[in-house]
Order: sequence, then structure tokens, then C-alpha cells
Amino acid sequence: QVQLVESGGGLVQPGGSLRLSCAASGITFPLYVMGWYRQAPGKQRELVASITSGGSTSGGSTKYADSVKGRFTISRMDAKNTVYLQMNSLKPEDTATYYCNANKRIPPYNDYWGQGTQVTVSS
Repeated sequence: QVQLVESGGGLVQPGGSLRLSCAASGITFPLYVMGWYRQAPGKQRELVASITSGGSTSGGSTKYADSVKGRFTISRMDAKNTVYLQMNSLKPEDTATYYCNANKRIPPYNDYWGQGTQVTVSS
């Protein structure tokens, strides 16, 4: 059974920081591109950041949405089947439910989602 379990969300003031974690089980983690998506009320789900596998430590290539470049950092620890999203200089517009995604781009293709964790940026 595949599980992606997010943690680390919460309420933070503008300018603050949060670190999200996503622990995966039931998949061969290094075979998956890991991503963080977010969805705000009334808006479509959007990609925040993604990272390919690069070994047992920090991971490979990264990709970021323009709106978070320079503020957010995605990383992964393949040895722990975990992906992280460090979010700094948070803004109210970062408020959303953040979802972890595991995407396998070689056959057999698979795509899995976590249950989401709420991030609220407000004073």
C-alpha cells in the first residue's frame, strides 16, 4: 500500500518560515520524481517545486514555480524515503493546502498523492 504522509504545515506570520516533510512508503522511492503542489480556495492546483533522484543524499535536478524561486527549497533524502520543502519569507499568497506527489516517469507509470497539509500565512 502506497502512502505519502505530509507534515509540518501550520499558521505562520508573513516573513516566517516552515518546513514541510513528506514520508513515502510502498514505493521504490529513487525511481520517483517528487513534487510539492499547492491549491488555494477557488484556484487550480499548481506545481510549487519538484526534484529528481540523485542518490541517497540531497537529490538531483530541481524545478520551481516563479512565485517561490529564491524563497523555497526542495530537497530529498532517498535513504529515508522523504522529501522536504523549506519555505522562507512566506507571504499571505502562499496560503494553501500543500500536497506531496510521487511521479514515476518510466514504465509502469504511477502517480501518487498525499492527503495534504494546510499552510496559512497571516498576521
